[in-house]
Amino acid sequence: MTVAAPQLQSVLTCPRCGHARQERMPEDACLYFYDCAGCGAVLRPKPGDCCVFCSYGSVACPPVQAGGCCA
Repeated sequence: MTVAAPQLQSVLTCPRCGHARQERMPEDACLYFYDCAGCGAVLRPKPGDCCVFCSYGSVACPPVQAGGCCA
């Protein structure tokens, strides 16, 4: 059985101003805070999500893609 490599690029979209930016996700760590380049808001994961990529990204973080969770 072959396991697909995780996608490492995700577009984070700020819920406050709508600014979107493609970012590379870390493979071995969660990103709990992200500073929006558009409005300066500090994004934090929504309740129940393990990181900002799972809350605001176009692609979930690598551990979630693999069927687990990074929290």
